[in-house]
Amino acid sequence: MNRSSIRPRAIILAQDRYDSFYGKTAHGLVKLSKRYEIAGVIDSTLTGRDAGEMLDGVHRNIPFFSSLAHALKETPNVGTLIIGVANAGGRLPLDYYPTIRQAVTNELDIVNGLHMFLSDDPELVELARKFRVELIDVRKIFNDLRISFSGKIREVTAKKVAVIGTDGIIGKRTTAIDVYDSFLAKKIKTSFVAMGQTGWMQGFEHAIVIDSIILDFLTGAIEDAVWKAWKQDDPEFIVTHGEGAMLHPSDPGGFELLAAARPEYVILQCAPERKTYSLFPDFQMPTLDRELKVIEAFYEKRPFAITLYTKDMDREQALKKASQIESKHNILTRVPLYQGVDDIVDKIVGSRQ
Repeated sequence: MNRSSIRPRAIILAQDRYDSFYGKTAHGLVKLSKRYEIAGVIDSTLTGRDAGEMLDGVHRNIPFFSSLAHALKETPNVGTLIIGVANAGGRLPLDYYPTIRQAVTNELDIVNGLHMFLSDDPELVELARKFRVELIDVRKIFNDLRISFSGKIREVTAKKVAVIGTDGIIGKRTTAIDVYDSFLAKKIKTSFVAMGQTGWMQGFEHAIVIDSIILDFLTGAIEDAVWKAWKQDDPEFIVTHGEGAMLHPSDPGGFELLAAARPEYVILQCAPERKTYSLFPDFQMPTLDRELKVIEAFYEKRPFAITLYTKDMDREQALKKASQIESKHNILTRVPLYQGVDDIVDKIVGSRQ
């Protein structure tokens, strides 16, 4: 069978980090993976549990393994090891190197979404050559993308929906995928444009990694990705998402997406109980009021809807908070984990011109 015609079976490496902000790449792949068949996750602190249940209560038959040797013993035909963490600064944890070397000697390809490239490590490159495996640095694929903004976004007749957030690691991509799936469930032709390395790993046809692109070409790359999705798919809607956050001190994002993609609908994802930025506990997050004012000043209209990331809240608390925010701001507010996003999509469909 042609290898390109099937999804390679993959193990995710997320040792000591799956149950943390740093495990967001692993989380995304556990929830959805079209490019790879996820056979398990390496994190010895969680052995015996299911990665899906650990994430959102949904059993997905993706077990945790104590080591790569354990994973290879229990799962046949694994051909890929995926680095499942996204650390601050994109640095590879030093304690992951032995497992990566072991994976290479077991003839597994390595997929890495971090800024630190494995293919720049002479020792690993030589080892990969010896065992005839690939070192796939996802961000490196987009390093040399040189596309200037041209204005062709004005040609796009599909309505564009963009999910941006008040922080990084807040579920923007996940909510965007939920919105995309809701459109498809309603039999509405819709395209999805992923903007980060996890979206590429998940196998979306239209994907770029915006924090790998030189700033001068960033808006052009965003415009081009959205334009291509429209040109190739002829959809009625295009759903995409931002990276980072509008006011984040380390990972500013959202401005370029709004400026280049020019979405007709913006959904703001926020974590109402989060007081400081993820990974930066010394930096207070702005209030939701301020975020809304910034978006309105830049975008010239308020977000169409607000969605809540509620990892640290139970169902009753989350739904109560959503009701309070909707009442205060008069913006449709939902908790995707408990309520889904169908209400939001129905309102978008009903409002189209």
